[in-house]
Amino acid sequence: MTARFGPSGSPQSFFEAGFTATLQMPDYLAGLGLDAFEYQCGHGVNIGETAARQLGEKAAAAGIALSLHAPYYISLASVESEKRDRSIDYILSAARAANWMGADRVVLHPGGAGKRPRGEAFSLARDTFARALAAMDEAGLGHVALCPETMGKLNQLGDVDEILALCALDERVIPCLDLGHLNARTRGGFTREEDFAALFDRLENALGRERANAFHAHFSKIEYGPSGEIRHLTFADAVYGPEPGPFLRAVLRRGAAPRVLCESAGTQAVDALTMQTLYRKGA
Repeated sequence: MTARFGPSGSPQSFFEAGFTATLQMPDYLAGLGLDAFEYQCGHGVNIGETAARQLGEKAAAAGIALSLHAPYYISLASVESEKRDRSIDYILSAARAANWMGADRVVLHPGGAGKRPRGEAFSLARDTFARALAAMDEAGLGHVALCPETMGKLNQLGDVDEILALCALDERVIPCLDLGHLNARTRGGFTREEDFAALFDRLENALGRERANAFHAHFSKIEYGPSGEIRHLTFADAVYGPEPGPFLRAVLRRGAAPRVLCESAGTQAVDALTMQTLYRKGA
């Protein structure tokens, strides 16, 4: 097993190359030599079954592994039970669309902690997440893995411990490590290979080696301030991190095979290709 690389969402270069429809994305990525793509449903699951199946067929033919990002407005710890129930519905809609297109992973944000004590908010989020897993099984969607994502703002649920606690609910849950978010959350705490290696140790201790090595990853440089994440940048930025080299060297040394989706601001495909090249050269 080797790592896979690709963009999350449609990069500027996709349109600059003359492509206009998401159905063309697999051909575009295959032409670059990339082998992963994350379909964005951040603002709602708006793709129908026919289009989703067509995208999945084209991706499979091109050797592109698909994942899907669930709506951003999921709130696992909302104080309103109706919003928590709707969040489960959003997860089910995302998993249903993922199933149509043959995407095996659905990435989701846990949501905010609100004004309650963090432990209390997370306990509610964990309960909602467990109910979502049960609802997916009931709907025949249990084969689609949920990937709770580490978040970049301090007031958001989704630090490493919280994500691992969600993963502990079911062995099918795969952590989504957003390295830019983690670097922003720690205000520059991920600069050296050793920083990433220590993170991978935590994953392996919690999940076992095989499951830990198959983690999902988002990667981009992100501007941050006292409260964490401010905005996504490109690899051209020389001020904020993280740098891809130390991360990839830690991946190679570990023998991990993550699926890495680049979330740079508009340059996702170009930067994903940079990461793939570094990886193949031994970083």
